[in-house]
Amino acid sequence: MHYHFRHKHWQTYVLNLSNNPIRRVFTQNLFISSKLSLKSPKTALLVLALLLLSSSWNVQANGKKARAGNRSDAIIIPSAVINYVRPNLFWGNGKYAGPADIWNQNKGFLVQSVNPESYNQNFPTTGAYNLYFDLLITGIEPEELTWEPVTHEGITATVTNVVAREWWIPYEDLGQVVARVKLTGPEARNQWDNPNPRRITVPRLPQTFELVGRDRDGVEVVKYGFVLRQWFVSRWQDLWGDIFSNQTKWCNSLSYRLPQVRDLTNAKCGMYTSFPCINGIDNVTSSSSDNIHQRRIGNGFFTEWGPITYYADAGFANTYFWTSDVGAYRGDQFLVSSGGGNVISSGASYRYYTVCTAP
Repeated sequence: MHYHFRHKHWQTYVLNLSNNPIRRVFTQNLFISSKLSLKSPKTALLVLALLLLSSSWNVQANGKKARAGNRSDAIIIPSAVINYVRPNLFWGNGKYAGPADIWNQNKGFLVQSVNPESYNQNFPTTGAYNLYFDLLITGIEPEELTWEPVTHEGITATVTNVVAREWWIPYEDLGQVVARVKLTGPEARNQWDNPNPRRITVPRLPQTFELVGRDRDGVEVVKYGFVLRQWFVSRWQDLWGDIFSNQTKWCNSLSYRLPQVRDLTNAKCGMYTSFPCINGIDNVTSSSSDNIHQRRIGNGFFTEWGPITYYADAGFANTYFWTSDVGAYRGDQFLVSSGGGNVISSGASYRYYTVCTAP
């Protein structure tokens, strides 16, 4: 008996049914294996192996005669696998869509790596309080899995089963139960109206998060890993935010900083006079094709998460956010839209919102 593993959707076990006794055992006991949940591949494989064990000894004893009529049959047992991780899908189609091997406009980000050594290739690399994403799992129902929360540097990733009803979810997936990962960590919402806020916890990043889904017996079934490189803190304000200098001071008082353009978006500079390629601003790892974000991993906060104002209780406005990058004209600063990731230039005396980042 031998087997091989096919990486994604299926585990394929190829059994050499080389004599009638084994075929009879397989046939007579097929109804037993069919009663087993195909969502428990380890259990199914174990029982099947026990059923065939005695007859496989006969195969070895029969020698060449038994091998004369060899043929291979395959038993395909579905394996639980995470194919996609789904943040907000809005502003994720057309020009906003990332490459097909990274982004699916109806499902979200494709899993880039199952190897712990390269979890940094997976979504997300950025995070903020109360943001969340869904693990789209095949081969097992989410209700059959339990997940332990994972905490590093005051940031916690918690997985719960929810009925997905967000308006950006395609109709065919609406109302399905999914495993939802919610991030919690440092935030400053009780100081939004304080012009001189107190320092808050600054996480030491990067940190690797590995989420492990286990069955009812505590056996590991599936896992997902990602590496957070930046943590963002929102400031929700009524009446149009605040001027550039005050927002810079607010972030610094938290022991955070105002983000650069590249921290928020991968929008392409040089497309319009309001967003020229100046002061090294054009060296984003994978820039978009226009002055908009293109959904990729590791290319900015808004690029990864989409319109952050639509995450319930995350505390982000649908507007432009100050950056520390000097703008196109004297006295200007660049700002980035949370709805589409485009960049504009505006005078520092105007009032806009802010998000702070560490590091």
